[in-house]
Amino acid sequence: MSSSKLLLRFAKPYPGLILITIMLGFSGALFNGLSTALIVPVILRIVGQQVDLSSAPGIIKKMLLPFDNVPENYRLWVMGGAIICAIALKNLASYASTLSSSSLTRRLTSDMREAGLLLLLEVDIDYYTKMKVGDLINRLGGELGRATSAIGNTVKLIVLGITILVFVGLLLSISWELTIAATILLSLVTLINQFAIARSKKFGKELSDMSKAYSIAVLETLNGIRLVKATGNEEREYQRIKKLIRDREKAEFESQVNSEAIAPVSEVMGITALLLIVFLSRAFFADQISSLSALLLTYLLVLLRLLPLISQLNTIRSSFASTASSVEMVIDFLSWENKPLMSTGNIAYTKLEKGIDFSHISFSYPGHDKLVLKDVNLYLPKGTTLALVGSSGAGKSTMADLLPRFYDPISGCITIDGIDLREFDLKSVRKAMGVVSQDTFLFNDSVRKNIAYGRPEATDEEIMIAATRANAYEFIIKLPQGFDTQIGDRGVMLSGGQRQRLAIARALLQDPEILILDEATSALDTVSERLVQAAIDDLSRDRTTLVIAHRLSTVQKADQIAVLDQGRVVEVGTHKELLEKGGYYSRLYSMQFADKPQASTKHQQSLIRISYELRTRLNSMLGFLRLLIDDMADNPQERQELIEESYKSALKILNTIDVFEDVVNLQVNCQSLGVAEQNQSVGTLNQILKVSCNQFRITLNPVLSSLNSLADDLIDTPQKQNKLIAEAYQSAIALLDKLEYFEDSVKVKS
Repeated sequence: MSSSKLLLRFAKPYPGLILITIMLGFSGALFNGLSTALIVPVILRIVGQQVDLSSAPGIIKKMLLPFDNVPENYRLWVMGGAIICAIALKNLASYASTLSSSSLTRRLTSDMREAGLLLLLEVDIDYYTKMKVGDLINRLGGELGRATSAIGNTVKLIVLGITILVFVGLLLSISWELTIAATILLSLVTLINQFAIARSKKFGKELSDMSKAYSIAVLETLNGIRLVKATGNEEREYQRIKKLIRDREKAEFESQVNSEAIAPVSEVMGITALLLIVFLSRAFFADQISSLSALLLTYLLVLLRLLPLISQLNTIRSSFASTASSVEMVIDFLSWENKPLMSTGNIAYTKLEKGIDFSHISFSYPGHDKLVLKDVNLYLPKGTTLALVGSSGAGKSTMADLLPRFYDPISGCITIDGIDLREFDLKSVRKAMGVVSQDTFLFNDSVRKNIAYGRPEATDEEIMIAATRANAYEFIIKLPQGFDTQIGDRGVMLSGGQRQRLAIARALLQDPEILILDEATSALDTVSERLVQAAIDDLSRDRTTLVIAHRLSTVQKADQIAVLDQGRVVEVGTHKELLEKGGYYSRLYSMQFADKPQASTKHQQSLIRISYELRTRLNSMLGFLRLLIDDMADNPQERQELIEESYKSALKILNTIDVFEDVVNLQVNCQSLGVAEQNQSVGTLNQILKVSCNQFRITLNPVLSSLNSLADDLIDTPQKQNKLIAEAYQSAIALLDKLEYFEDSVKVKS
């Protein structure tokens, strides 16, 4: 039984508590049997009927033997007191057993939750790329709770089994013939209930699946609430989740209808079996019915007390069936054997002396054959900055993920001062590294605690200095409660530039020896970019820094610039050296910094950068959609991955359009204040920008809607899926046409 495996796995620290629970259950069963066996003889004596115990079983005689030495006048009172005392002790033992069992269940639940949390913190990043966060939360919460009820029922089953055995022993001692007949009749009751138990298993699996779908849908909707509102899909998401809620409610009702029917059916069948046993006893003992009346009444009373226990047994079996899928899911969830775990070395990292060497690095993501990096060789000396540039998909961010060992290369190695990175203690290496990325994560907590996350022991003065160096102090003190202001989920109360500056302040306070900057300014407006870049320059000073950037303006001062293309290093040198070569870097630079009159230079730089990012991400999405249309996926899983990658590309395009819109609004505002060039050409260009931005968003919306439905697996037939993919592809082509028209218009008007 799966729940037994789960109980045995987590019950090892509590052998004493388990033993106490079982002993209390056994004691309660004995007192229950004793009180039941004494009731009939006492009642018969009270009403004045003579009780013949000559043919009584030995166990009954032994129970009554202590009362034979009591004077006749007091015997009934003593026997009555003994019954009340036995019932009181039985209930006391049952009460203590319930408390002990509940305590054991609570401790096991806490242990399971802690084990699940520890596992989620220890598994590799790759695990989260394959699992949905909503599913993990559902397993750690709802499914684990259902599995816990199965463990509690396992303990109850042990105690219930002991009690049933005691009563069966009493029944056998009174009449083995009637007990065999009762066993056969009650087995029929169990067989009838088996139908309901089988249905319970089916309903349990349905509830688990529905809980998983509901958790995933709610979490994804809340995380993507900006997209939901941007595309006007509030009603659609409401209806989708509403359907999940109603379906789950219906399944819960059907499950309850099924489970609640077990007890009354068991009772009716049990009473029917009891009456049949009365008739059988009359047939078996017809010639001595008068002399055995007391024993037969005792037998029937014991059997009557046993029937509710049989009903409880069937109810617990139904509960086991209902929670079976949850137990199996939790066992799989808590298993370490089927999870990707990063091995750790034995060498404690202390200090970087010479540099970091990327030696013949090749890498492909787990489960994929395509190499993302191919024989990469780079060296990052201590105290210098190495910048990685190239188009999207070139492998820049993958390089950044390999340094803190989020993944390990499939060939080659990364060495620090000549020692393989895999030989160092993993946590000591990561504590020496600071990461600032485009997707800044902030906790729903105060500004102070977010800055001090890497160093919780930091003083207020140190936090303030870090905020000042990150150009964040001025906006922090303007917040309602200053450093104690709650910033909302993921820092929703702050702008993108403010969130980035808090992340930089956090890195400054952590004071990492090795710094990784992953497109830290790629989604910021001009003003925020300047502030963030100034903070990054301060952060990078005298540190060993790896920078990933699309904007070449942010890496011109780097000691080395490595240009990646399709997973290979094609050029390495300084900014000046690479421009003189006239190769790949020079072409990238020309795209971003075309020579124009001074009046339009700032316009042109921003527009070329946005155009480049839009085209890069749009080409990536078109490539994925083309593979889907040509049915190049080897299996349904790979097809779903291509759909999800297409959807991610569409979201990135939407983010770029948001940045585009912010730049346009900033330019229009500047012009209205007299900051920008006051001429007709600039005004016409701004109008083109506003119209283009609106057209981009309108054209992208159906792509997002179609890919969202496909990614959430809401389309039930392959024909409908293919139709949506084709429509998304055509809309993407239309977006590409509009982008080309936009680029041509900008060239003419700039």
